[in-house]
Amino acid sequence: MNYAGFDLNLIVAFDALMAERHVTRAAQRIGLTQPALSAALNRLRHITGDELFIRAPRGLMPTPRAMDLAPAFRTILATVDGALSLQTVFEPASSQQVFSLALAEHPTQVLLVPLEKALRAIAPGMDLRIRALRNRQDAIRMLDEGQADLAIGVSPGSEARILSRHLWTEEFVGIARKGTDVSRFEKSARDYAEGRHVLFSPEAEDRGLVDAALAKEGLKRRLGVTVAYTYAVPSLVAQSDMLATVLGGIVHGSGFSDQLTVFKPPFELPSISYQLLWHRRTDAHPAHCWFRDVIGTLCGNF
Repeated sequence: MNYAGFDLNLIVAFDALMAERHVTRAAQRIGLTQPALSAALNRLRHITGDELFIRAPRGLMPTPRAMDLAPAFRTILATVDGALSLQTVFEPASSQQVFSLALAEHPTQVLLVPLEKALRAIAPGMDLRIRALRNRQDAIRMLDEGQADLAIGVSPGSEARILSRHLWTEEFVGIARKGTDVSRFEKSARDYAEGRHVLFSPEAEDRGLVDAALAKEGLKRRLGVTVAYTYAVPSLVAQSDMLATVLGGIVHGSGFSDQLTVFKPPFELPSISYQLLWHRRTDAHPAHCWFRDVIGTLCGNF
């Protein structure tokens, strides 16, 4: 039998008729007009090939076929109710959800340990899968393809399907080996440019925000080393005569802060805002909403 176009509301109408045994009262029970309920009953009669309900002196009487259908239809409605309840109730303490998080090196260093500690305390059955993230295009692709539930990046972009939430902001600082006299680097962009520099460049490019700022003043710096790993920069600077310009959080998270002198660069650089990104299809899911709030709360303490 072909059930294409079968409407779940027909089962709702049937269930109301079984309960009320009266068309008008059944219609009121589920918020339909009497003609609409009668039409639903006629459709069910056509589909089942049975009268289903027969008029009697004290209302409608179900046929044997209707009595056979009633338990199965109640099971269907209970299953649907249960499925819908799953979308509105989330219990982190008993959840065994596995979340995939796309993170670059710095957000991983900043967030992963406190996030893991928080989950062990409030959602001990929940697990994480961390995916490597190189750039914003990676984040969009992984969210689109379902490889990641969430990503942390530096730009929310303009795609309507990708939603975002601000997490934290960091400022750029200059760093040199501990004991270096950095006063001239703080005062003079020319002196700063004449130093030998380390550049973090995951795309292997020889130009960054600092180079753009120096170019505005007609200056160009010497790049002694470019690296694809964020936390290699403080390590190199702490053990050499090179300079670098990095986010302040990288200095604090590197384990080399006591071996570095931190100073303000002699030019303006934009602050960097880290954003939590997710796909619109998961926006209303209670578990995802809860997990995003956990991350947001943790990052509010940064």
